[in-house]
Amino acid sequence: MSEESWHEARLIPTSGINGAQEQERRATSALPAVLSIVPDYSRSLLGKLGAPAGGLAAYIEVPFELDGSRVYPDGLIRIKGRAGRQWTALVEVKTGKNVLETNQLENYLDVARAEGFDALITISNEIPPTPGQHPTAVDKRKLRKVVMHHLPWSVVLSTAIMQKEHRGVSDPEQAWILGELIRYLEHERSGALDLDDMGSNWVSVRESVLAGTLKANDKAAPEVTSRFDALLRYAGLRLGQQLGTDVNQVLTRAEIADPSIRTTELVKSLASEGVMTGAIRIPHVVGDIVVTADVRAGKLQCHVDVDAPRDGRALTRVNWLLRQLKHAPDDTRIEVFVARSRASTAAELLIHARENPKMLVLDPQKEIKSFRVACSAKAGTKRGRGRGAFIDSVIDLVDEFYGEVLQHLKAWSAAPPKLRQAEEPPELPASLSSTALSSQDGPEPPDPA
Repeated sequence: MSEESWHEARLIPTSGINGAQEQERRATSALPAVLSIVPDYSRSLLGKLGAPAGGLAAYIEVPFELDGSRVYPDGLIRIKGRAGRQWTALVEVKTGKNVLETNQLENYLDVARAEGFDALITISNEIPPTPGQHPTAVDKRKLRKVVMHHLPWSVVLSTAIMQKEHRGVSDPEQAWILGELIRYLEHERSGALDLDDMGSNWVSVRESVLAGTLKANDKAAPEVTSRFDALLRYAGLRLGQQLGTDVNQVLTRAEIADPSIRTTELVKSLASEGVMTGAIRIPHVVGDIVVTADVRAGKLQCHVDVDAPRDGRALTRVNWLLRQLKHAPDDTRIEVFVARSRASTAAELLIHARENPKMLVLDPQKEIKSFRVACSAKAGTKRGRGRGAFIDSVIDLVDEFYGEVLQHLKAWSAAPPKLRQAEEPPELPASLSSTALSSQDGPEPPDPA
């Protein structure tokens, strides 16, 4: 028998997984076990949920009594921190396309409150449209003493990759164990799926947008706009894995506090203009990536706004930008904004601006304040993943825009002032030399001696 058919021995094997129950059991056991062994990873993942640093113990399928019956949360995590502080959280896990259930979560919240536990952590493939928002609605009264957190599997995986590949793991054996978890979660049979669906209402809402009949009060539209925001978060997670930094969706404080504000505005925009817009922020770059999906026109656009240099002529400022776009595609569009004007005064494709930069300077007397650099692509139409899918078209454009445009742009900074050099005294002309001057003043006085 060929060795190609042999299964390599793994710490967390994917062989033998049959059905959702086995997926959830292995994932529930594997993740807490790795968290207990690799403290760098546990602090990175659980620290954001309020967990202290300390020794971590993990258990699975712990039985509890509730109203005369027995319930079994998928797991329990307990951390003993400094000064005797103890933090305990119940864990509920779903894999594949299984979703969290309200009744089940409310039972676990009751258990946590009765036992004096701190939190309930849920893990599934559901990605809420805004950070901190939970994908499953529960009775808010049950959250008075227990905090409920949600971790999408994509966050669990991306945090593991960033810790191992970029931040580092202090112990080599722990790094290998974390690598085994990453390998397992990346396997298609683990049940930790990528974002792979724009939702059951995508087709009907898209057709209504094309026909111009979508209303702002359409009950199906909020699901589509929420999936769009989830897609932006997912695209940021993927990009962050490659860059080794946190890439986040840009939201206002009001939108974070009340996600319905964001949803309402997106639905209005989709109904009136056929457009959904959002932004993601990458540390240490010149600006946010603004992603616009024009569903009606079937187009996608990524753009970044760049402040122009604050000195120099208009053409000098244009050339400053063009020098940084050596790797950008020819069809990259550049818009110019001048002082005291909200609309762009000039717009041109990069291929033409390279040949004649003056095309972007319509009035040399007006001060150029900023530029907008944009790339466009055709929007996919399919609700799932693969060729011709909306999700893939957005992810591909975000990755390409960063790789070919944004990472090469640097913000302008003024040159440091130079010290003033002391001037050398000018040389006297021959007619004013010391000899000539002395002869003009008469004979030298006699020596006193």
